[in-house]
This record gives sequence, structure tokens and C-alpha cells, in this order.
Amino acid sequence: MERQTDLIAQLKSNAVEAFDLLIEQYGNRLYWHIRRMVVQHEDAEDVMQETFTRAYLSIGSFRGETEGSLVAWLYRIATTLSIKALRKRKKGIFSSLDSVRGSLLATFEQEVDPSADEILIRLQKAILALPTKQRLVFNMRYYDELSFEQIAQATGHSVSTLKTNYHYAVQKIKEQVRTIEIE
Repeated sequence: MERQTDLIAQLKSNAVEAFDLLIEQYGNRLYWHIRRMVVQHEDAEDVMQETFTRAYLSIGSFRGETEGSLVAWLYRIATTLSIKALRKRKKGIFSSLDSVRGSLLATFEQEVDPSADEILIRLQKAILALPTKQRLVFNMRYYDELSFEQIAQATGHSVSTLKTNYHYAVQKIKEQVRTIEIE
């Protein structure tokens, strides 16, 4: 805990070494969080770079003092920027963010390794078929192993709303995994 407090203090003093350590500690986790949202590697790298740039520029406004609050803050920035990147992809001014699902699924199908396990392909297709909010909550809880409290800090939604979204996501994934066909 003391190490994290020291890291946060160093970050607030704009120590370059502290940002290097921040990237070293959280870069991989954030990359995969972003990648699961935007799917394409290039987009994920762009969003991750912008996430750490924003964190660097706005560390002075960070009010937390624990590792959990730091992680939630980084995830909030990454999530916001991921959603912004997805919005850039959508067609038409009045289409919803969930309308991007088709292009995400097409991108996934192009990038999937032909030797990948069939159940993993089904799982990823089922996750990509979820509405954006459910997909976000599922990914943060299942893959990133964040608590509902951390997800609430990162998304600005209540814990009860997140639990409901997670429950519905799990039910839809179970149903989809049984019915999705592999090409």
C-alpha cells in the first residue's frame, strides 16, 4: 500500500520514472481492456497511448490515494476513449453506439486465428453481440477481474445497475455460445 501511495505522490509531482512504472504496471491490462472494446490492434494502441497521455496531463486532478482508485481512474479514461473511438466508426449521425457491433464482429472474424479453439471463438462472438454497456461490464468483471465498486468508479454507474448488466450479459453469452455457428 505504501508503495502505491509513493507512486501516486510521484505521479502528482510529474516524475517521468513514475509514469514509466505506471505504464509498466497497467499497460498490458489496459491494452486488453481497450482491445476487447475496439477489437482492432491499431485502434487499441492509439486509445492506450491517448489514455496514458491524458493520465499524464490530468494527474493533478486525480483525487484518489489507493491503488484501487488509481486503477478505476485509468479504466475510466480508457473506457471513455474506447467509446469515443467506437463512436467515430458508427455510420450516420443518428445511429446508436450498438450499431457498431456488426463491424466489430467482421473485424474479429478477419483477425481470428484459424487454429483458435472453437469455444473461444463462440465466446468472443457472443461477447461482441452484447450491447455496449453489457459488454463493457462483462469484460471489466470477467477478464479484468475488477470489483463492481471499481467498475462503478470507472463507469459512473451504480453497483446495482452494473450487477444487473453483468447478470444479463452472462445469460446472453450462455445462450449465444450454444447457438453461434463457426464458419
